[in-house]
Amino acid sequence: MSDTAKDAWRKYLIQLQVHPLRTKAITAGVLAGFSDAVAQKISGIKKLQLRRLLLIMLYGFAYGGPFGHFLHKLMDIIFKGKNDNKTVAKKVLLEQLTSSPWNNMVFMMYYGLVVEGRPWGLVKSKVRNDYPSIQLTAWKFWPIVGWVNYQYMPLQFRVLFHSFVASCWCAPISLGLLAFIFLLQIHVNLGNL
Repeated sequence: MSDTAKDAWRKYLIQLQVHPLRTKAITAGVLAGFSDAVAQKISGIKKLQLRRLLLIMLYGFAYGGPFGHFLHKLMDIIFKGKNDNKTVAKKVLLEQLTSSPWNNMVFMMYYGLVVEGRPWGLVKSKVRNDYPSIQLTAWKFWPIVGWVNYQYMPLQFRVLFHSFVASCWCAPISLGLLAFIFLLQIHVNLGNL
């Protein structure tokens, strides 16, 4: 690792120690923005949609990072810092039955209402139609991430790890929402013929 990278990492660790909530919020926001930029490029958008990117970053900063910070602190309180396999399994199960469904619902509603600016009825319909398959897909992937996170990551790195994995996870979800917008536009255009 170069001296510059080592120095940056050292400074990051200091900020994580001194200002954990703020550092996790900023990290989640930056990673969410990176994920959206990648999703936009993969989808073929020629010019980066800056408003969308900033709103996704805001979601990571204002919701994703803080939610993760307090979730992991709460899990350690509930399970008293235990890290044996049985406890890790309980943490993963609790997370998957509570915060996973909640986070997917919140993201879908935020994306539809705030990022896309769609009316409530359309967003509600989109959530009703797509939420079950998104949640089922999440349950095929996120328990593994949760296991690794609770088993191997120290508490201060859990939000960083989760945010990094989420940045890889959210690109396909964003692409699915973009496909929905495209199909909706085709439907509206056909209706106007």
